[in-house]
Amino acid sequence: MNILIAIASRHGSTEGIGEMLAEELRTTGHTVTLRAADDAAEVRPYDAAIIGSAVYAGNWLPAATAFVERERVRLAAVPVWLFSSGPVGAEHRQPEGDPKQLAEVQATIGVKEHRIFAGKLDKHDLNLAERVITRVVGAPDGDFRDWDAIRAWAREIAAALPVPAPVTA
Repeated sequence: MNILIAIASRHGSTEGIGEMLAEELRTTGHTVTLRAADDAAEVRPYDAAIIGSAVYAGNWLPAATAFVERERVRLAAVPVWLFSSGPVGAEHRQPEGDPKQLAEVQATIGVKEHRIFAGKLDKHDLNLAERVITRVVGAPDGDFRDWDAIRAWAREIAAALPVPAPVTA
């Protein structure tokens, strides 16, 4: 199957999750294209889609929501999985509930599943306003992404899709 992974990432953590998903899906024989959501081609040539976004203040990034809105009709015609990343720290690995706008998205396009993965925070990559916010909320530096869980989810997605036909020479 030909799978599109469209990512909205501000500082690279969500993009890293998308890269790991793509790598794992390729090992199962699928063809995967990883693109930034604001640069993602239309969904039409793909058999399935995975859309991921960093979450800030309880919301997906605008590039992810704009991509879903623009491709809403086509996304409704293929299997779609969503993921969010952003919570950091051992105590806050899973936030309460989904990002605010996802309920409508899930109902409209028939999403198979939404997963939330912990993210990564390097305060040196942040602008002044972001550093102030992370200080106020006490967000710790570190990479909290669970690579085993991310790879396992990719294998679950692969198992839910038809097995790609072997390539013959």
